[in-house]
Amino acid sequence: MASAVAAAYQNSSSSPEWLNKGDNAWQMTSATLVGLQSMPGLVILYGSIVKKKWAINSAFMALYAFAAVWLCWVTWAYNMSFGDKLLPFWGKARPALDQKFLIAQSTLPASTHYYRGGQAVETPMVAPFYPAASMVYFQCVFAAITVILLAGSLLGRMSFLAWMAFVPLWITFSYTIGAFSIWGGGFLFQWGVIDYSGGYVIHVSSGIAGITAAYWVGPRSQADRERFPPNNVLLLLAGAGLLWMGWTGFNGGDPYSANIDSSMAVLNTHVCAATSLLMWTVLDVIVFGKPSVIGAIQGMITGLVCITPGAGVVQGWAAIVMGVLSGSVPWFTMNVIHRHWSLLQAIDDTLGVFHTHAVAGVLGGISTGLFAEQTLCNLFLPVTNSHGAVYGGVGGSQLGKQIAGALFIIGWNVVVTSIICLVIKLVVPLRIPDDQLLIGDDAVHGEEAYALWGDGEKLDTTRSGEDNTEHSAFAVGVTQNV
Repeated sequence: MASAVAAAYQNSSSSPEWLNKGDNAWQMTSATLVGLQSMPGLVILYGSIVKKKWAINSAFMALYAFAAVWLCWVTWAYNMSFGDKLLPFWGKARPALDQKFLIAQSTLPASTHYYRGGQAVETPMVAPFYPAASMVYFQCVFAAITVILLAGSLLGRMSFLAWMAFVPLWITFSYTIGAFSIWGGGFLFQWGVIDYSGGYVIHVSSGIAGITAAYWVGPRSQADRERFPPNNVLLLLAGAGLLWMGWTGFNGGDPYSANIDSSMAVLNTHVCAATSLLMWTVLDVIVFGKPSVIGAIQGMITGLVCITPGAGVVQGWAAIVMGVLSGSVPWFTMNVIHRHWSLLQAIDDTLGVFHTHAVAGVLGGISTGLFAEQTLCNLFLPVTNSHGAVYGGVGGSQLGKQIAGALFIIGWNVVVTSIICLVIKLVVPLRIPDDQLLIGDDAVHGEEAYALWGDGEKLDTTRSGEDNTEHSAFAVGVTQNV
C-alpha cells in the first residue's frame, strides 16, 4: 500500500512528465474560487437583494442554473467552446466524459495561431501543463456564472419552467459561440481581440442577453417595480464578498498557469474593484447626499467587470484609471441615462445587469484597447507585439478590434436570445401568472425564505382555550414591542 501511494507522487502514470503540479493545483483552486462565486455567492446575493417574497425563487434560479450547466458542459458544450473547429465561430459538439480524453494533457486544438493567416506558426496551440479534466472544470464554472449573472435581469417574474428550458438552450447557442470565437481559437481569437478573462464572453453577453430576455419576459408586477427593497443587506454583503474574493480565481486562473501574468491579473483586479467602489460611493454622496451599501456593491461589480478583459495586460496605473471609469460611467448610465431613456424605462432589468455587466464590460474592452501594454501582452496573447492605442503604432488597430469584438457579442446575443425566448414561449409562458406574482415564493414553490413569528403561521385551534389565550397574548406583546 505504501509503495502504491508513493508511486502516485513520482513520475508515474498518475504524474506524467508534462504535468506541472503547481499549475494544476492553481487551476483547480481558481476554478473552485469561481464556483464559489456562484454557489453560494450569487445564490446568497440574489436571495438577499430581492424583496422577501422572491428570496427563494431568486436563489433557486441561480442554484438550478449552476447544476444544469454542468451536465450540458460535459455532454456537449465544452468541445463546442474549446474543441475542434466546426465553423469560424463554433466548435464541434462532443462529450468530455471519456477518461482517455480527461486524463490526457489539456489542449485547445483550434488555437494554433499563424502569421497573418499563412502557414508559418506565430503561436503554437494552447496546451497547459495539466489534464483536460482541470480545463473542463475551470471553464465550466465560467459558463455557469455567465447564465447566473444573466438571471439577475429576470428576477421576480420569470416562470421557473421557462428558466429550466432557457439555461441549456442559451449555453448551447449563445455562450459556446462567444467562448469559441474569442478564447477557443475562433475568428476573433485569430484576429487578436483581447478578452483576458471574460469581459466580452461573460459580462457583455450576460448583460445584453439579460436585458433582451427581460424584454420578452415582461416586467414584474407594478407593486414590485415601484418598491423592491432587499430583504437582508448583511447577507447581501456576504454574497458580494464571495463574488469579490472569488474574482481572484476568475482573473488569476486565465493564463492557464501559475505564472507572473497571473499575479499581475490578481493585483490589478483588486486595485480596480476598490477604486471603482470608492468612486461610485463618492458620486452617491455628491448627488444623493448619502452613501449606499447597494451602490457600493454595484461599484465593486462594475470595477471587477471592467478590469476583466485586460486584467493581465494592463499596468497598475491603468487599473486605477479603469476603476475611475467603471465607477463613474456605469453610474451615469444607471442613474441618469436610464431614467431619461424611455426604452430602458420600458424594459424591467431587475438588478440593472445591463449597466453593471454590459456597459462595464464594453468599457473594459475598449479600455483594454487603449491601455494594453506590449510586454504584458506578449506574456498572454497569441498575436505577438499587440498593445493599446496609448502606446502608439498598431495600438489604434487594437482599439478597433476591441470595438468590433464587442459589436459581434452584442449582435449575436440580441438575436439568439430573442429566438430562444420566442421558441420557449411556444411551449410554456415566459412569465409567472399575475395572481402568483402577487404572492411570490409561496405560490411558485410552496416555500418561504424566513419563518418569522406570525408570518404565514396559523393558530393551532386544537390546543386548549387557555393555551390559545396565552399564545394570542404573546403575539400581541411581540407586535407591541415591534
